[in-house]
Amino acid sequence: MGDVMVGYVCKYTPIHIIESFGEKVHKIDPLPANFDNADCCTHNNMCSYVKAVLEECLAGKIQRIVLMNCCDSVRRLYDVLKLQPTIEFLYMLDLPRKADEKGCIMLAKELNAFIKEYEKFSGINFNKERFVELLHEQRNSRQYAKAGVNIGIMGARCESSITEIIQNAGANIVFNLACNGDNVIETNGFNGEDIIYQYAKTLLNQYPCMRMADTTKRYAVLKKDIEKSISGLIFHTVKFCDMYSFDYTKIKENLSLPVLKLETDYSLQSEGQIRTRIEAFIEALKTKKPPRLTSNSAYVCGIDSGSLSTNVVILDGQRNILAYSIVPTGAKTVDSATEAFENALARANLTRSDISYIVSTGYGRIGIPFSDKRVTEITCHGRGAHFLNNSVRTIIDIGGQDSKIIRINNKGDVVDFVMNDKCSAGTGRFLEVMAKTLGLSLEDMSKEAANSKEELTITSMCTVFAESEVISLIAKNKDKADIIKGLNKSIAGRTLSLLERIGRKKHYMMTGGVAKNSGVVQALEEKIGEKIFVPEEPQIIGALGAALIALENIKS
Repeated sequence: MGDVMVGYVCKYTPIHIIESFGEKVHKIDPLPANFDNADCCTHNNMCSYVKAVLEECLAGKIQRIVLMNCCDSVRRLYDVLKLQPTIEFLYMLDLPRKADEKGCIMLAKELNAFIKEYEKFSGINFNKERFVELLHEQRNSRQYAKAGVNIGIMGARCESSITEIIQNAGANIVFNLACNGDNVIETNGFNGEDIIYQYAKTLLNQYPCMRMADTTKRYAVLKKDIEKSISGLIFHTVKFCDMYSFDYTKIKENLSLPVLKLETDYSLQSEGQIRTRIEAFIEALKTKKPPRLTSNSAYVCGIDSGSLSTNVVILDGQRNILAYSIVPTGAKTVDSATEAFENALARANLTRSDISYIVSTGYGRIGIPFSDKRVTEITCHGRGAHFLNNSVRTIIDIGGQDSKIIRINNKGDVVDFVMNDKCSAGTGRFLEVMAKTLGLSLEDMSKEAANSKEELTITSMCTVFAESEVISLIAKNKDKADIIKGLNKSIAGRTLSLLERIGRKKHYMMTGGVAKNSGVVQALEEKIGEKIFVPEEPQIIGALGAALIALENIKS
């Protein structure tokens, strides 16, 4: 009966005991496309990680699972799984909230009870000798800082896709102290008859999760060890897990290093945006001196593949813009990029062989096989904005599917940034839907707001609900110009809330397709109390930054 996969979700799970039965343990780390099955069994606002685990179990992928009663959501998971016929073994251990003597004794009793239950279920006796061997073998799994960018992970459950993105971006993960992280426990002196008690004590004395009664060790460790070993920290939270949102605030107060906060719903839907945030964060941590150009006659290209448009900029060796092209993004990223590239080449009177280096950026950057390097749009917008106006310190970029506020220094390097969530509210897509509802083109919609005479307020920023609200206003014979002005004010309000998260810093530039909407720009200027610099062609700033980075990559 050995060699069976036993699933678990918590770092306090006694995985060494499970393995001593000859079973394999599996940290349940699913990333489902949706929660259709789980929503039938739980409340819609249940923890999205627990729903992801439930989806995995309902699909029959896990038949044995060991839980720790670490939170209310996990307890609800246990109640639901008890009713599932595909689950052949389900056990939940009671986790003490304190690592004192009473807590250790209590957990030791829980561990002994679990051993008896699994012996009864499996027909296999607990192998104490193998247990001790496993404890000593795991000592060598600790990671160490290396040359380059070293990242630490903290917070609530962090899916493996995030660690893969970090590593693929060229960073080293020194530690993962998330509540489902791979914590290495100290095993020195494990011997004698009280080995289960010693194991319980060691489990409880790990770096504490936020559910423990005393979390002061979390912040003491920060100042003592963490700052010395990492370049930056990625703090992950799961939506509706308020405990870890409080923890993030505390960590920001105690840590002087750069911190990137990620909040996910444990689904595939926001993977692209998460990738951009992580890669931009790591790019900002890398310090590189721009190399000299090989020749002043070099030609380079930047390609920004966005959700609505694909933009290309071609520069010469003196950083002059020779040509640019903007085409709608089609079904295939590579086709749109090729079309925009060919258009720009024709306008510059160049051929492909004339281009020395190509840098791609934007959400579709990975899908452009002929680029030499891929850089996030966060970094590229910083470079492009600084090139056009070196007094700018805050970039407001509203694109087709997201909004970004980017803070840069006097060199054009990204200092900090925030992005909206995966909701399309306040983006180009939002305006596109509203224009269609009003029966106008985006260009006409931009001009129409100037004719407004009545102040209207659009209360909802959700694209679906706002569309219903607009239809209702049309039914009340409200003027289109007034409705559009109300929409512009709503977008400005949502953008301002993003800006407040990062803090205001003069001077401002607005980029992205929405920057062409003078009504939105004016509404933002009124809220900020300062003029916003809008480039002649705000859609090409990312591609311009990518081309500038391409120049830097031509080494002497």
